[in-house]
Amino acid sequence: MSESSNSHVCTKGNGAWNVPYDIALLMEKWNEMRDNIMPFKRVAIAYSAVSAFFVMVSMAAWSGAVSASGFALLEQSGSGLGSAYAGATASAEDASTIFFNPAGMAHLHGKQLAVAGYLIGVASQFSDIASVAAAGRALGTVPDNGRKWVGVPNGYFAAEITPKLHIGIGINTPFGSSTEYRADWIGRYQALKSSIETINVNPSLSYQLNDAFSIGAGLDYQRFKATLTNVRILGPIDGTNTLSGSDNAWGYNIGGLMWLADNARIGVSYRSAIQFNLAGTVYVSSALPVAGTNVSVPITVGMNPPDTLSLGYFKPLDGKWDVMADLARTGWSSFKELLVIQASAGATVALTPENWSDTWRVAAGANYHYNEQWTARAGLAYDQSPVSDAFRTARIPDADRTWLSLGGQYKTGKGSVLDFGYAHLFVKNSTVYKNKGGVNVASTALYAQLAGSYDCKADILGVQYTYGF
Repeated sequence: MSESSNSHVCTKGNGAWNVPYDIALLMEKWNEMRDNIMPFKRVAIAYSAVSAFFVMVSMAAWSGAVSASGFALLEQSGSGLGSAYAGATASAEDASTIFFNPAGMAHLHGKQLAVAGYLIGVASQFSDIASVAAAGRALGTVPDNGRKWVGVPNGYFAAEITPKLHIGIGINTPFGSSTEYRADWIGRYQALKSSIETINVNPSLSYQLNDAFSIGAGLDYQRFKATLTNVRILGPIDGTNTLSGSDNAWGYNIGGLMWLADNARIGVSYRSAIQFNLAGTVYVSSALPVAGTNVSVPITVGMNPPDTLSLGYFKPLDGKWDVMADLARTGWSSFKELLVIQASAGATVALTPENWSDTWRVAAGANYHYNEQWTARAGLAYDQSPVSDAFRTARIPDADRTWLSLGGQYKTGKGSVLDFGYAHLFVKNSTVYKNKGGVNVASTALYAQLAGSYDCKADILGVQYTYGF
């Protein structure tokens, strides 16, 4: 690996583990760090507020499929985008390792602030095959969603307390999705708008056990918000059904990093599932006074975003090349159904079987160091979809996708690093054949028969600025 890459290798020390000494030194270093980072405090607070606002606004504007399978978002590191996030569990290149493997903070020196932003563009085209109109209604239009762009930010801060102990915090959005159709489209009785928004705050720490091993752990405080709408037949007229709910809950992430010969390393990390119990309302709006409309009914919805287990490998081949790979399993089988319960009576308001499956993602990539300042990246990944043809809906018409990524890094000097990347996602064509709604009841008369195919593709642009001090 080049000198520029070796500059990131941490000093391991003699490998001794003196816990009482480290705790005492931690308190001393904490007071010192508190004084040193005060000039950055206002910046960090401002960034946190802007990030939270930006995520909520931008995700609400999203249209089309998300970048990772299901409703996950993998854009958590600007430096990893150019290699399709291959080896993200083991590379530990900057503070964004807080998300992928907190044990990687042991690989960093001093203090580091990383701020990243992404533009994700999705083009989605639905083609009708043999759809059937609801009783007494026109079939509707075939939507062309075109290409829609959305911005997603995240940020991380890591600090070396002792040569062995690091602490850090990340702010990101690990899940998010929205599909939004015209009010007169063919499948309007099944889906209009479907939105998932999350904000995650992830304080973390890492500890260097000896020359070969480091461990890390973090807590995840996450806010989850969902909104679902569809057109509903109300006798001679149509109304709009709007369901919304939110909840906050805790999860955790843990990881380990092992150094091998020649600075190669293997990383393993686990990010837990988080159990949400969304509280909200269902509201049926109508232009005319119809019984049971224009009132809010309190509801609850159970939601359990999946856990993820990742294994990564990073290997410097010589002074110029690095190779890396990653394998990740995501437990989407936890998403069995979308069950909406009336809060007061406990009655089922809506039930949609999902029956998603666990998925695998595999990625491989390489870095080429031109000199101490410039590095080029490339990567390829295959990401399975948890959705089968039998249970695909218009709300999340997900399908398998292949990533092709390119990127680079420029070290501007004095602790500043600029990373940039681009990925194109080739999404497999998918089909939907559905006439169910309400409490899992099939009725073409009420919900129409949606029969068609989706052709989707996505492009991702990302940039990250990292400052070490």
